[in-house]
Amino acid sequence: MPKVIITGGDGFCGWPTALHLSRRGYHVVLVDNLYRRKIDEELGVGSLTPITSIEERLQAWKDITGKDIPFYNIDLSTDYEAFFELVIREKPDAIIDFAKIRAAPYSMKTPQHKIETVRNNLGTCQTVLAAIVESGLDIHLVHLGTMGVYGYGSPAGSIPEGYLNVYVKPTTIDGQTSEELLPWKILYPASPGSVYHLTKCQEALMFQFYNKVNQVRITDLHQGVVWGTNTEETAMDERLVNRFDYDGDYGTVLNRFLMQAAYDFPLTIYGTGGQKRAFIHIQDTVRCIEIALRDAPEKGTGVKIFNQVTESHRVSDLAQMISSLTGVPIQLIPNPRVEAAENELIVQNTQFLERGLQPTKLYDGLLVEVCEIARRYKQRVVQDSILPKTKWRKELPSGEGVLLENTYGTKVSV
Repeated sequence: MPKVIITGGDGFCGWPTALHLSRRGYHVVLVDNLYRRKIDEELGVGSLTPITSIEERLQAWKDITGKDIPFYNIDLSTDYEAFFELVIREKPDAIIDFAKIRAAPYSMKTPQHKIETVRNNLGTCQTVLAAIVESGLDIHLVHLGTMGVYGYGSPAGSIPEGYLNVYVKPTTIDGQTSEELLPWKILYPASPGSVYHLTKCQEALMFQFYNKVNQVRITDLHQGVVWGTNTEETAMDERLVNRFDYDGDYGTVLNRFLMQAAYDFPLTIYGTGGQKRAFIHIQDTVRCIEIALRDAPEKGTGVKIFNQVTESHRVSDLAQMISSLTGVPIQLIPNPRVEAAENELIVQNTQFLERGLQPTKLYDGLLVEVCEIARRYKQRVVQDSILPKTKWRKELPSGEGVLLENTYGTKVSV
């Protein structure tokens, strides 16, 4: 029976992954410091779905399946020794790392939020990597990253899965350039759009280092925007229900639209809605994690990178889809983010498809299911939290905006 430690296992992606793998015969050990629940208290808004305590969740899973999932409350960013001792004691075959402060808007709220996001995300990553190395065990690290490491859009067409094959002309010390073209495989150039995404770019470099120096086997999953709430396992009992974040800091765009529709609140589009994003349903997230575990890289090979997405849509098209489904109107509001008003996005995702993933698409009927969940719990909505409160850039003293130009030359009005 394979054993996996899941860090951040109480979170939106970590919790359904823990249940999915446990049900399929994995021995799952869950680690979390419950920081996401503390953020609920800080923001004054919790999950739209009423999530139970971690103790109740785990007891419910045992009641239903007879399976135990041990839980350890460890802060990976500060307590290396506790995590290292756990790794030595449990000797896992793999560690799945979800232990991050994940929301781009939250990471941009204040200087303190930026500092804490960097401290937590890089600290937890370093703890996990150091524990793997010092344990002397051959542990496969599966990390949940983000499509945001690429930025959004590519001058070269489709975004590859992690790496870019380029040709360079060598230059001598006196500046002379050779006419010979030499092939070179490099990480796709990073273009983070928030402090959260910046930490993911930095983690990608940490993976390259530990893979090269210590031959740690690593799979990095660049995931798109997740939509949906329940998986097959979290739908088995109301005590197992997954998070549904809808607020301006943590609510991802599609779930936010669905909640607004259930509440008869206008669907708020940032800017023109011309932003194109990659999406994946939460059920496919847990399936992709299992595929990544089964297809671990060999020791001595490079970091394996997957684009964990199933489809791409423009935000305005999503809003129109939900509006047509529910009859709720659309409202344009100023974009609080610094980003291109429009972008094209073509994402390569062949590796998961070749390994048997059968994607859940927006048109497969689950939108209606998520709408029903939103309607069921709409009385829990904190209306003041719906609109965004975090801005990427402060207003100039004159109150005038700034015209920025992104990496690919698209002008952005802020």
